[in-house]
Amino acid sequence: MVDPPANQPASITALLARVRLGQAEALDDLLPLVYRQLHRLAQSALVQERPNHTLQPTALVHEAYLRLFEGQTPAFADRAHFLGVASRLMRQILVDHARTRRAQKRGGLLQVPLFDGVAATPPHGDLLHLDEALEVLGREDQRLVTLIEMRYFAGMTAEETAEARSESVHAIRHDLRYAQARLRRLLA
Repeated sequence: MVDPPANQPASITALLARVRLGQAEALDDLLPLVYRQLHRLAQSALVQERPNHTLQPTALVHEAYLRLFEGQTPAFADRAHFLGVASRLMRQILVDHARTRRAQKRGGLLQVPLFDGVAATPPHGDLLHLDEALEVLGREDQRLVTLIEMRYFAGMTAEETAEARSESVHAIRHDLRYAQARLRRLLA
């Protein structure tokens, strides 16, 4: 595949502004520009999931896109805002999927009794517990949650995140390390 043109972020921002103004054709022009990027975000989000996950990257992109543009006209400020919201939506979709799967495994409202020998704490990689920890972290500093979402759910590098947020790479890396440390404590 051909790499996107260098001016793509500016054209995405311009198209988002046209969408915000209610120009329906701008949404048609936007999709080809962001689809590949959204697909990459979805692949990155699913890389942390179990190998036999039933949700595929394309389905995740389609669900996120539908949620992004359903109902009211979205008011994205720029490309960074769009990518941040898309990252958060992908996280929410994966969490909803995990909750549904867990409920199905337990027969809906049926609770599975645990024996004393079973560990009381869930495995470290449990998406639902990660989501709970991110909610707690978000009450302290929502910016850190956004950085985690962009890095781990959207697969953006520190450089890409810094560019999208118009911040220094050094500051992004520092804050990501801090956010990771906070999450480790919350998950412990």
